[in-house]
Amino acid sequence: MLTLLLTACAHSKAPMPSAAPTSSVHRTAVNPANIKRVVRELPPKYEVTTGIPTAMSPRVIWSRDTDGTVKPPQCATLADPGDGRDQSAQGVSGSGAGGVIDAIVVSLPGPAVLDQDVVATCGQWSMASAQTTIRVRLTDPPHIDGAETVGMVADIKSSVESGTEIDSRTYTFIAYLGDYYAFTTLATDPGSAVPALPPQFAADLLVKTVSTLRS
Repeated sequence: MLTLLLTACAHSKAPMPSAAPTSSVHRTAVNPANIKRVVRELPPKYEVTTGIPTAMSPRVIWSRDTDGTVKPPQCATLADPGDGRDQSAQGVSGSGAGGVIDAIVVSLPGPAVLDQDVVATCGQWSMASAQTTIRVRLTDPPHIDGAETVGMVADIKSSVESGTEIDSRTYTFIAYLGDYYAFTTLATDPGSAVPALPPQFAADLLVKTVSTLRS
């Protein structure tokens, strides 16, 4: 139920992430087991699973081929806030007519930090491998009290064995929560005749997800 996602990049000034004092981030308790409650926030008639691989990250959702080259290389941390460390992910994933939605929380051995220098240089960046090309741009994230947030749009082009190219777009929103980070994604098919869920759905879902994790 996981999907490949990509984004076409526009030449515009990168949106600034939503910032919060570090002390507020670490002071807020997070209960990752609460992520299962987010199922009730998914659209009706969606097929839902809680079988999330423990190594899940935005980068894995965008492409299973995670060994691609990132340019500039420092931007890779935006797609993997755990930065390759041991992590434990859990969450919910749902698919339906409006696209594929994921809401995931990742536990880390130490704090996940949003580096503002990286944000400043990664308004647009790319990932490439033998099978997949991903172009990413920053987009406005939702505001969440006590957490830094970042939003990204990934336009993905993937080649399959028949030589066919598959295009998809994934909207990703991340909240940094001390030794955890939570993220939501919305994967859509730009060429589909069926209307997709709006990106705001995934942004709002991140706000609800963080609230649920803190409750």
